[in-house]
Amino acid sequence: MTAHFNPRHAGVRDPFSAYLFDESASHIVREVASEFGWPHERIFDGGLRAAAQGLAVAASPSILLVDISDAADPLVDIDALAEVVEPGTIVIACGPINDIQLYRGLVQSGMHDYLPKPLTRAALMEAFADAQNTLLNPRGGEGETERPHVQTAVIGVRGGVGATTVAASLAHSLGDAHARTTALLDLDVHFGTGALALDLEPGRGLTDAIENPSRIDGLFLERALVRANDKLSVLSAEAPINQPLTGDGSAFFQLQEELRQSFDCTVVDLPRHMLVQHPGLLHDAAVTVVVTDFTLAATRDTIRVLAWLKANAPRSTPLVVVNRVAPTGGEISRKDFEASIERAVDIVLPLDTKLSIQAAKLGKPLAEVAKSAKLGHALASIATRVLSASGDTEVAAKGDGKSLIGRLGDFKSLLAKKP
Repeated sequence: MTAHFNPRHAGVRDPFSAYLFDESASHIVREVASEFGWPHERIFDGGLRAAAQGLAVAASPSILLVDISDAADPLVDIDALAEVVEPGTIVIACGPINDIQLYRGLVQSGMHDYLPKPLTRAALMEAFADAQNTLLNPRGGEGETERPHVQTAVIGVRGGVGATTVAASLAHSLGDAHARTTALLDLDVHFGTGALALDLEPGRGLTDAIENPSRIDGLFLERALVRANDKLSVLSAEAPINQPLTGDGSAFFQLQEELRQSFDCTVVDLPRHMLVQHPGLLHDAAVTVVVTDFTLAATRDTIRVLAWLKANAPRSTPLVVVNRVAPTGGEISRKDFEASIERAVDIVLPLDTKLSIQAAKLGKPLAEVAKSAKLGHALASIATRVLSASGDTEVAAKGDGKSLIGRLGDFKSLLAKKP
């Protein structure tokens, strides 16, 4: 029989139990359990067999951590535990084997997670927090529909136009306003600021992935991602500038595939030079957000990027976003800009220096800090347009995200174009 643990919220029960062999693991679990307010007396000696025997005569906890070191064949031996664990229990296994095939087999069998030993405080904190989140926000309940994955690329036509600010705000909005689990992938591995924009430490996950593509799998990705909140995770880097990264780009494609399996949405902050080096990165991008401004140089490069997208990524819908537009305008007018690029601007983000500085100081997405301002509404509309353009039926049914004033503006523009 295959073990199937159903992660749905259950009634009143003990919040946590653990069955562990070694004292070092028990010590770390006691420390982390204290952080969550869980009693130490629910940490028992033993492993998989002890857990099966104990839970055969006692109620199952909400979260169960079990050591499978005593299992000759973990994928077979968990059947005994599955027979006694009540529905609604989140089961996390730990053991001495660090193998992706074992991890995948355990997860497919119903385990929520697997942690290789020796256990670390950070891994336990993350696993327990994720288990609690699953209890409070179950997936796969009645009436829940499977959503197609939405991948979006954000490209700044020139340095300094604010593409990373837009990417971080878009990723935040997809999670916060639209309840999509979202990964922000910052591919500027030497100078990227995706993690910095969210007040996070980027870690070495991305650089390790690029240097060793064979390591990329679900377990590696889970350890490499840095969580900003329950809906948003970030994969970014600050690689040493005296160490050029080598590789054929296969790591980028593998990362995108793994993210597709784990998240509802992926936002790729894509440096423009990557278009030349790895044009296939936009193969699965439903939408490409082209960030620009009203300058002569940006106008020229917007034309070039749009032409490149038309030739190399025809299935990706381009969304032209003009950033930091001052009330007095820019080097060139919107009318001349649109005439030059031979299409209309989709979204204009007004310049708001005060809110931008505040967001930088707080280490929060600009979309969050400016939520109630005109700039915040414009940033939020990018997420709505992205989901709508990607064919999301839920968003499409609610409209394109434009306000009545926005629709009137479009209507006036159409009238002005009529002879």
